[in-house]
Amino acid sequence: MTPLALREVTASSRPGAGRGTGRVARLSYANRAHLHASESPESETVTTTASHHLSPAFPGRAPWGTANKLRAWQQAAMDRYVQEQPRDFLAVATPGAGKTTFALTLASWLLHHHVVQQVTVVAPTEHLKKQWAAAAARIGIKLDPEYSAGPLSKEYQGVAVTYAGVGVRPMLHRNRCEQRKTLVILDEIHHAGDSKSWGEACLEAFEPATRRLALTGTPFRSDTNPIPFVTYEEGNDGIRRSSADYTYGYGNALADGVVRPVIFLSYSGNMRWRTKAGDEVAARLGEPMTKDAVSQAWRTALDPRGDWMPNVLRAADQRLTEVRKAIPDAGALVIASDQDSARAYAKLIREITGHGATVVLSDDAGASKRIDEFSEGDDRWMVAVRMVSEGVDVPRLAVGVYATTISTPLFFAQAVGRFVRSRRRGETASVFLPTIPMLMGFANEMEVERDHVLDRPKKEGEEDPYAESEKELDEANKQQDEDTGEQDMLPFEALESDAVFDRVMYNGAEFGMQAHPGSQEEQDYLGIPGLLEPDQVQLLLQKRQARQIQHSRQKPAEEADLLELPAERRPVVSHKELMELRKQLNTMVGAYVHQSGKPHGVVHTELRRVCGGPPSAEATAGQIRERIKKVQEWATRMR
Repeated sequence: MTPLALREVTASSRPGAGRGTGRVARLSYANRAHLHASESPESETVTTTASHHLSPAFPGRAPWGTANKLRAWQQAAMDRYVQEQPRDFLAVATPGAGKTTFALTLASWLLHHHVVQQVTVVAPTEHLKKQWAAAAARIGIKLDPEYSAGPLSKEYQGVAVTYAGVGVRPMLHRNRCEQRKTLVILDEIHHAGDSKSWGEACLEAFEPATRRLALTGTPFRSDTNPIPFVTYEEGNDGIRRSSADYTYGYGNALADGVVRPVIFLSYSGNMRWRTKAGDEVAARLGEPMTKDAVSQAWRTALDPRGDWMPNVLRAADQRLTEVRKAIPDAGALVIASDQDSARAYAKLIREITGHGATVVLSDDAGASKRIDEFSEGDDRWMVAVRMVSEGVDVPRLAVGVYATTISTPLFFAQAVGRFVRSRRRGETASVFLPTIPMLMGFANEMEVERDHVLDRPKKEGEEDPYAESEKELDEANKQQDEDTGEQDMLPFEALESDAVFDRVMYNGAEFGMQAHPGSQEEQDYLGIPGLLEPDQVQLLLQKRQARQIQHSRQKPAEEADLLELPAERRPVVSHKELMELRKQLNTMVGAYVHQSGKPHGVVHTELRRVCGGPPSAEATAGQIRERIKKVQEWATRMR
């Protein structure tokens, strides 16, 4: 940590602050005697033969505050499973918490006690099924990731397959389940609802299984397709929601030091593009726009020929350099929309850093090898098209650039999940975003736990933020990242873009003031140490914003070429949200007019005089919110 950061962080921010309480008593799997195979699992304390093979570094050293070989949540989930002995069990754990370790420890215990005789792991992609097989081998369970048909070699205790593979041959896997007692591990089970055929195939294939363990870090979907083997319970509102048997959310994992805190750094800037009709349009990221304009401004920002992407990549590389002072092998990932952009971003990275980037374009054997090589090495940058958004385990990834226009909450959560896998207490993750209202909303809701909703009653005029196009999500999770021709159909042409550092989001709060790339104000945030406790991060951000505000007050007004307001006073809203704010202001003014007897125009003029700013039709969301607050204050005084 830098001397400045040491001065800014108080002594009260010590390791252990913010740890979760009320955990179940911990049991040590590795230090207990083996149970005899004939003993009943229902009456015994949990242990496992294979747990003795668990390395302290599997799947990465357990961070400070966790139990010996299992983390506290894994222990608690195991205790619940062994106590209840259910046929179906849904574990929802935030990405990076260690779902694989929990599942394989449970598999080892079930095999040891002869509850099951074999294991089938179903994963979303080819790369992940190989990753599962490698992880299982490290604790003594041999899974065949290349299995396609016929008898399984006696050297294996099971298979690792994909949902697509099950969809092609469901009866093959049903026969295997009928022949031997089988544990089926359904990794990221929300994918079983990706299509009707996949869901039906999973039901047909694994209905005879002795035990089924479903895992997910993001249980919500943007459709209402029921997920196989998941229980749905009806609430008081009549809506059916998925019911997990054990949940370990990001907030709990962060408090336990199991995952990294995520610092989101957003960049605004001026965009200019030409529409299909030949009109030139200019807009600033973060300002209220129609949905179409947001989409076109967003794509303009991500165009590698403009100035926005080079500036953001340069800032992200500076952040990576700072993080590597504390985490020497830390890596960075750009998640791109398509192959052409990915190659262009890799070229920009070489120009900026002088070093090449690992480029992953499709989920084939070569891509899988490149991911493994990057994971085991210490190269700085990787650029990928969609496929690294979910489940791929590269624990050293600590800096990310969200350079795709995919805007579903599921994909966003999966993408951010690539950066939160903690290896030692105090590591932080940094994700760079364009200032897009929807993304800002997702970033501020990191700790919100959600269930999969089957029934979605729609109110007139109401938009469901989780009802984004299912086609978009399908495209995002394609196994092959082929060129789709989408770029050729865009009804606009990106002309130019620039970048402005906008704000930092952390733990639901926003910090910072707008600054030019390369400025000292931007460097204040890029230079935050990469090894900090969560409460230290919050304190440091507060202190740096306070310093910026103090500095801006000392400057003459004519020297301010950017909007010098703290981030929390510059809310990022959509065009629809801004219209709602204006409507709310007019409603409040109307109520005050009735109460005070003053004309509407007089009240609006007085609000402008007290709060500052232009007429409400031109005011920003922050200015309108200030006026709403002020007129509420006036109305309260008159009561």
